[in-house]
Amino acid sequence: MSQFPKLIASSVVRGSEKGESHGGVYTIDFSSQSVEQHIDWDTSDIEFAGRGWDRGLRGIEFTEDLIWIAGSDELFAYNKKFGLVDSYKNQYLKHCHEICRRENLMFLTSTGYDSVLVFDLTQRKFIWGVYVSRNGNQWIGQPFNPDTSSGPPFANHYHLNNVFVDKSGVYFSGLKTDAILFLDSEMHITEFCILPSGTHNARPFLDGVVFNDTAEDTLRYITREGKQRAFEVISFEVDQLDGTGLDTSNIARQCFARGLCAINNRFIAGGSSPSTVSIYDLANGTRLGSVNLTMDVRNAIHGLEVWPF
Repeated sequence: MSQFPKLIASSVVRGSEKGESHGGVYTIDFSSQSVEQHIDWDTSDIEFAGRGWDRGLRGIEFTEDLIWIAGSDELFAYNKKFGLVDSYKNQYLKHCHEICRRENLMFLTSTGYDSVLVFDLTQRKFIWGVYVSRNGNQWIGQPFNPDTSSGPPFANHYHLNNVFVDKSGVYFSGLKTDAILFLDSEMHITEFCILPSGTHNARPFLDGVVFNDTAEDTLRYITREGKQRAFEVISFEVDQLDGTGLDTSNIARQCFARGLCAINNRFIAGGSSPSTVSIYDLANGTRLGSVNLTMDVRNAIHGLEVWPF
């Protein structure tokens, strides 16, 4: 698999306790089937109530000389050697999942506030946000200034967990949106396409959409005509797994599909638990190979991108 680029992945650990690792950041070389860990996430101020929440590092993006990685309520900037350069917080950034850069703007999902926030990479500050709500079948986008106290309430109605931005606009989705939502320049929200419940990493791709159908342990690519490629997430024998029975929230399980990036128009990389990254071939519908980081079932891939440096 020497034709594939190196990948970078972040992970979160379900049910970890104080003093234990809560995940990390890794580079993965498919040609040598090797993994290098660069960050081991372990802080004393992590909240420990429910689900993955504040544990671990999340979405990943890049600028010319920096690696940007989201924590639950903080955006971190690292240099190419993974030295921490700076970090940025905002009162409306909570339980952040994925991030996406478009030119000088970084878009972040604020799951706890049902919002998408925007960080200006030039000014190094949060400049605006949009609060997402629903009135019957109509989605509503309400812009707000993240520097004021008049922003949205803490709610998490839709569990917004993904954002993708291109020249056409902003696409975002969550476990409970049941659709990819599209935000235009006038803050109008419409449904781009319908999704099953419980998805991650949904985004437009080629002439359709690609996403982790997490509830069904499957990565899917579906065209506008309804043609589909469905890839079953890799699983392991139960006696191979570590960390079983240690997650008091009972959320951790194997085959939890999360983390996705396009290598090119044919090959997709997807993450799963216990932390494993697989490469899928859309042309022939096969999983070409996988690299496993750990057999601890609590440890799940979160962010996943092509390593650009």
